[in-house]
Amino acid sequence: MSKTPQLEIPTDMRKMTEQSLEQVKHAIHGYLQFIQRAVPGNVAGGPELTNKILGYAERNVASAFEFAQRLVQAKDVNELANLQMEFIKAQMQAMTEQARDLSNAAMNTLMAGAKNLDK
Repeated sequence: MSKTPQLEIPTDMRKMTEQSLEQVKHAIHGYLQFIQRAVPGNVAGGPELTNKILGYAERNVASAFEFAQRLVQAKDVNELANLQMEFIKAQMQAMTEQARDLSNAAMNTLMAGAKNLDK
């Protein structure tokens, strides 16, 4: 009977990886906040579209970090592969929904702009 190989990552290494992930997470969060403050409200699509884009970026980053944290805790190769497949599936679904939502928002902005030009 074949047994799934265990991932033998030393506890210190896991702890250091988790701490590094947390530091990177805080840095990216700060970067996204900086971008949100730095982007003028009059860019194409207005502040609503900008906020929507930045919101999706924050969710995607959070999802990637959650995935990384789960990878660090994986006990064997099968769990690692399952985590990878779940993440890819969830990200593809999220990207599809985000693209649809952003294209609808952009189209609504263009339509509103066209109506304003007609006046």
